[in-house]
Amino acid sequence: MNPITLTGSISLRQQLIDYKNFIKLRLTFLVVFSAGFGYMYGMKDKFIQWNQFLTFLVGGFLITAASNGINQIIESDLDKLMLRTSDRGLPSGRMSFVRAYILVFLMAIAGILLLWDFGILTCVLSITALLFYAFIYTPVKKISSFATLLGAFPGAVPPLLGMIAATGSFSRDAFILFLIQFIWQFPHFWSIAWVFDEDYNKAGFKVLPAGSGKSKANALQICIYTFLLLPISFIPLYYGMCDTTTTMLIFFAGIIFFIQSLILFKKLSPKAGYRLMFGSFFYLPLIQIFLYVGR
Repeated sequence: MNPITLTGSISLRQQLIDYKNFIKLRLTFLVVFSAGFGYMYGMKDKFIQWNQFLTFLVGGFLITAASNGINQIIESDLDKLMLRTSDRGLPSGRMSFVRAYILVFLMAIAGILLLWDFGILTCVLSITALLFYAFIYTPVKKISSFATLLGAFPGAVPPLLGMIAATGSFSRDAFILFLIQFIWQFPHFWSIAWVFDEDYNKAGFKVLPAGSGKSKANALQICIYTFLLLPISFIPLYYGMCDTTTTMLIFFAGIIFFIQSLILFKKLSPKAGYRLMFGSFFYLPLIQIFLYVGR
């Protein structure tokens, strides 16, 4: 009998690893960090009630985890084809689909109930982001690179969601935070697709803008969008969201990010791709910290 089909024969450590991978823990933490930043930025000089803030973070975590879980349920057959995902719980057979559905359902319901206290707009926006990511972006990845644009919308929602949860309404500042994260999504998604291009091809994912392959055309598109982050760096200053020092720090971070994309364009190497990918992971939380401190 195959031991991986029996939950009892799987070590607790392996089960925890499978749950971690099922909710894409690192990605979920990045999303929650961004949402938490939006919440704290939206509070301005108001006293932060930490129990409410924690409730918002947990609710956001559960909604994001549920969204990632639905993504893995839909793509489980494709995950079998890719080296980096073939050992996840569902494609390996260690996690049953019944358990996955139950887990997603419980996380989604719990997340919605926790976010309900932050207003109907917060709740509706979080549900919309979940549905958009799971049932629009996820299937379109197999059809067209247009999926990156579609995925950028729910991907940019976290700081917007945080500000709305804190203030109870949509605002210009919330849109600016959304805009920054929206543009960042493109080099972020594409750098990951660049690094794992061979795996994505096996699954038939169409993510890179100029077709599959580590080409100059794809690297150029990445350069264009990292460059766009440079003029956008000055928008918060123009609208009084931060001071000049903060703006220069954000601009400098953007310069480093842009240089990394230029190196990729020049070398087209796996090493340059990895550096850009990790650079994208650091860029967003770094500028959000700058914006919060310099608000």
